[in-house]
Amino acid sequence: MKAVLPQMRRNHSGAIINVSSIAAIRTAPGSGYYAASKCALEGLSDGLRAETAPLGIKVMVVEPGAFRTDFAGRSLTQSRTVIEDYEETSGARRIGRDTTHGTQPGDPDKAAEMIIQAVEADNTPFRLLLGTDAVAFASGDESKSRRICEMERI
Repeated sequence: MKAVLPQMRRNHSGAIINVSSIAAIRTAPGSGYYAASKCALEGLSDGLRAETAPLGIKVMVVEPGAFRTDFAGRSLTQSRTVIEDYEETSGARRIGRDTTHGTQPGDPDKAAEMIIQAVEADNTPFRLLLGTDAVAFASGDESKSRRICEMERI
């Protein structure tokens, strides 16, 4: 952002799109550090949006649900230390138990199209939820979120 903002300020135009997560809205067990980084990104983005809006610079935060990317694959790292006390909470999310990689409901190509449409819109939203599972999760209906994910895999 620091590298591109001087040019955007000179041109009085541009857009910064930060990829956050639905974890910034509600944090799942085992995702505390990840969610904290996304909350920080959203706070930074919110402040920047207020600073740059009068200059014609858009700032948007994308909060995606589960998409068929490498997020649940080789990009996901975890501690080698297993703490038995957390077996029923964060332990349930350990990589060895993850069966979602490659089966996520979200289509990355469609997400890219939606991001472009949102940025090109006259009223670009500050937060863009992507994926029906993200919308269900953000609304607090986790059972609906799971059903949507299962239905979209079919």
